[in-house]
Amino acid sequence: MRKITQMLLVIAAFLFSASSVAQSTVTGTVVGSDLNAPLPGANVIERGTSNGASTDFDGNFSLNTEATSGSIVVSFVGYGSLILSFDGDTDFGTITLDPDNTLEEVVVIGSGVIDLAENRQTPIAVSTVTRSEIQEKAIGNVEVPEIIKNTPSVFVSGQTGFGDGQLFLRGFDNSNIAVLLNGQPGNAQEDGRIFWSNWAGVTDIANGVQVQRGLGSSKLAISSVGGTMNIVMKAADRNKGGFIRFMGGNDSYVKGTVAYDTGMNDKGWAFSVLLDHWQAHRKWSKGTFGQGQNYYFAVGYKPNDTHALNFLITGAPQFHGNKWSQRLSTLERDPKFNQHWGYTEGFDSDRETYTSEIDSERRNYYHKPVANLNWDWDINETTQLSSVLYASWGRGGGTGPRGDGRVRTSDGQVDYYGIEQQHLGDPDGIGNSGDYFILDDGEEEGNYIRRASVNNHQWYGLVSNLSTEFGENWDFNVGVDLRMYTGDHFRQIVDLYGLSGWANDNVDDTVVTATFDADPWAALSNFADGNERIDYDYSEDINYQGVFTQVEYATEKFSAFFQGALSNQSYQREGRFSDIGNSDKKNITGYNVKGGVSYNIENTHKLFANGGYYSRQPFLDNIFENIRRSNNYIQPDVENEDITGIELGYQLNAGDFKANINFYYTDWDNRTILSGGSLDLNSVPTPNDDSDDTDVNFFDRGVRQVHRGFELETFYNPSNAVRLNGYVSAGSFEYKGTIQRDIYNDDTGQFIGSEETNDLTGVKITTVPQFTAGLGARVRVTDGLSLDGNVNYRAGNYLDEIDFSDSSPQTQNVGRVTDYSITDLGLTYDFQLSGQELTFRANVFNVFDAVRLQRTDVFGYIFTNGRTYNASMRYRF
Repeated sequence: MRKITQMLLVIAAFLFSASSVAQSTVTGTVVGSDLNAPLPGANVIERGTSNGASTDFDGNFSLNTEATSGSIVVSFVGYGSLILSFDGDTDFGTITLDPDNTLEEVVVIGSGVIDLAENRQTPIAVSTVTRSEIQEKAIGNVEVPEIIKNTPSVFVSGQTGFGDGQLFLRGFDNSNIAVLLNGQPGNAQEDGRIFWSNWAGVTDIANGVQVQRGLGSSKLAISSVGGTMNIVMKAADRNKGGFIRFMGGNDSYVKGTVAYDTGMNDKGWAFSVLLDHWQAHRKWSKGTFGQGQNYYFAVGYKPNDTHALNFLITGAPQFHGNKWSQRLSTLERDPKFNQHWGYTEGFDSDRETYTSEIDSERRNYYHKPVANLNWDWDINETTQLSSVLYASWGRGGGTGPRGDGRVRTSDGQVDYYGIEQQHLGDPDGIGNSGDYFILDDGEEEGNYIRRASVNNHQWYGLVSNLSTEFGENWDFNVGVDLRMYTGDHFRQIVDLYGLSGWANDNVDDTVVTATFDADPWAALSNFADGNERIDYDYSEDINYQGVFTQVEYATEKFSAFFQGALSNQSYQREGRFSDIGNSDKKNITGYNVKGGVSYNIENTHKLFANGGYYSRQPFLDNIFENIRRSNNYIQPDVENEDITGIELGYQLNAGDFKANINFYYTDWDNRTILSGGSLDLNSVPTPNDDSDDTDVNFFDRGVRQVHRGFELETFYNPSNAVRLNGYVSAGSFEYKGTIQRDIYNDDTGQFIGSEETNDLTGVKITTVPQFTAGLGARVRVTDGLSLDGNVNYRAGNYLDEIDFSDSSPQTQNVGRVTDYSITDLGLTYDFQLSGQELTFRANVFNVFDAVRLQRTDVFGYIFTNGRTYNASMRYRF
C-alpha cells in the first residue's frame, strides 16, 4: 500500500510540474491579400505579453507561447492587423492581411446601405483612410475633414476654431460634397452644408473614411457634385476589450476617452460604449476657446445566421469661439488676432475694465444626438436586405451682436465692461436695435446685446436596399430612400449686459426680457417660446421620397454597371413674424443616372470609364424670395440644376508599387445663387453716401461652372519597414457663359428688376487651389516604434474680391494666393509595461510654423494656423 501511495505522489508531482511549464506552439504563413505573396518581417506577438516572433523570407513563423490558450496579434506595416485565438498547439495555415487602403473588412453590419467602392466591381476614383490612421492623425485638436487632407483634389481650410474648417473636393465646397454616416445623409437639408463641429466626435468612433471623388458609388440621389465622403461608424464590437486614452496639446488642450466592448456573448448580444471630454483655452488664435463631449452607445444582436441588428446613439455636444476672416493688414500685424472676444469678469479698477474669463460674441454651440437602427437579413445565399432607420435632433446655434452700441478696447477686443457701463446711462434700461439715447454730457450712445440665431431640427429617415445575384455574373440592387425634416429658425437673447429688456424686435412689439444660455446641453430643452423670440421666426418642412436601382455584370476581366435614382422633394415654409402662415407646398422631381465599364488585365492593370447625369432639386434657401421673412416663391420658379460628370481611370497593381490615375470633367449648369448687398435706389442718387442705400437680394440664375482635371495617387513599399505614398492633382475650375440677375428688396420682397452680367467664361473659381500635391512616408524604426510624415503643397488659389457681397460670382479675377506647403510629423510607439499594452502617439502639425495666407472670402482673409501639436497615451485592455 505504501508503494502505491508513493507512486501516486510521484505521478501527481510530475503532472503538476508538467502543467506548470506547459506551453503551446503556434505556426502559420503570413501573406498580403493584394498579391497573395509572403510578407517577410511581419510581427507575431502573443497578446498581453512581450513574447513574439517575426516571419521569415517566406512569410513563415513559429512561436512558442507562454500560455496554453490565448490570442496572437499579426501585423505588418501598411496592412491591417489581425487578432487570432489559439487553444493548444495551433497551425493557422495561411494568414491573409489586407492593405490599409481598403474598408472592405470593417463593415460589420449595414453593408447593403453603406456604399463603399469595394462593393462594386467597376472602379471609381477613391481614396481610403483606415481606422488606425484616423486614430493616429485625426483625433484631438484637428478638424474632421482633415482626415482626408492627404489625398488628391482635397483642400481643407478655415481651421481657425474647433469645428469651423471647410472642405473642398475637386473645386466644390462642402455643400456639394455628400457626407454619409453609415449610409445616412448628413448634409443640411436647407442648403446642403455640413457643420463639422456637430460631428466632432465621429473620429473617435469611425472604423474608416472613404472619399469617393466625382460620381462615386452611392446609389442615393445625393449632393455628390464634387464627390462623397463616406464615414463608417463602428457597430457594437464582437470582440471583448476596451481602452483608456489621455491626450494633451497646445494651448491647454486636454482630452480624455474611455471605451469598452463586451464582445458578443453566446446568446448573440454585444454592447459597446464610449465617453469622451475635451477642452482648450484656444485652438491657436486668440478667443477660439472650446469644450465638448462625445458619447456613443451601441447594442448588437445576432439571433441566428440570417439576421443581424445594431442600434447606436451618439452625440458630440460642444461650444467654441469663432474666428472669421480679417483685414489683411490686421493679420500681417498679428496672425492670432480675433476681434470677437473679450474679458467678462475680474474688474481692474486701475484700468477700468475686466481682465479675466473670456467669452466671444461669436460663439457656436450645438448638440445633435443621432440614432440609427441597422438590420441585415440574409434571405438566402444570393439575396440580402439591408436597412437603416435613423433620426437626429439638432439643438443650438450661433451667437452674434445685435444693436449699435458695441464698445471696444484700445487693442480692438470687445469691452464688455464698457458696454455694461454704457447701458447704465440708458434712461429706461430698455434696449432697441438702432435706437440711440443721449447721455447727460450730450454724447449719443447705442445699445448692444448678444443674440443667438437658433437652428433646431428634427430629421427622420429610412434607407433600405435589396440586393440579389443572378447566376455567377449578375448583381442587382433596388431600394428606397425616405426623409422627413422639420427645421425651426429664430433668434433669442443670450445676454442683455445690464439692460432690463429689449424692445421693438418682436412681432407683437413685446419687450423681451428672457435670456438663454449658449450651452449645448441646455439647448436640448431650454430655448425661447414664441413671445420670447426676436428679429425672425419661421419653420420649414422638407420631405423626400426616393427610389434607386443598380445592376452590374462582372467577370474576372470585364465589368459594367448601370445605376439610376428618382426622387420627389417637397418644400413648405411657415412664417410666424412676417408673412404669417404657411406657404403653398411645392413638389419638385429630380433624378440621376450613372453607368460605367472596366477591364482587368491579369489583375495588374485595370481601365475604367464612368459617366453620369444629375437633375438636382434646388436647395430650399434658394427658392424663396427671402427665406427669413417671406412665404413667396421666386418667380419664375427656380429650376433643377444640371450636372454632368465623366471620368476615366487607370489602376496599376505591380506588387510593391501601386498607382491610380484619373481624368475627370464636371459640368454644373443652371445654378441659382442667392447673395445680398445694397443699391442706391434714390430718385436723386447719392453716390458718396451709402447710409441711405437699400438692402437687396440678388438671385443669379443660369450660373455654370466647369471643373476638369487630372489626379495621380501612388503607393510604394520599398521594404517591409518603409511605406511611401504621394499624389498630384491639377485642375481647371472656371465659370462659363452669362448670368441673369434678378434683384429684390430685402425688406419688402418687392421685385426691383433684372440685368444680365458680362460673359464670365474663363473667370476662375475662387477660395480653392487648382493644384495640389503631397508626399507621405511611414518608417518602422524598431519593433513597436514608427515615424510618419506628410507634406502638402497648395497652388493656384484665386483671391476673392473683398466687397462684402456674400456669395455672388465674381466677374473677373483679382489675383492669387501665394503658393505654400505645410509639413506634419508623427511618432507611434507600441510597448508593454508589466504585461499591459500601451501606445504613445505624438503629432506636430505645421512643423515649420508656416503662417501663410490660406484663402479669402468676400469679407476678408484667412491665414493658416501656426504650429500646433498633441500627444496621447492609450492603454488597451
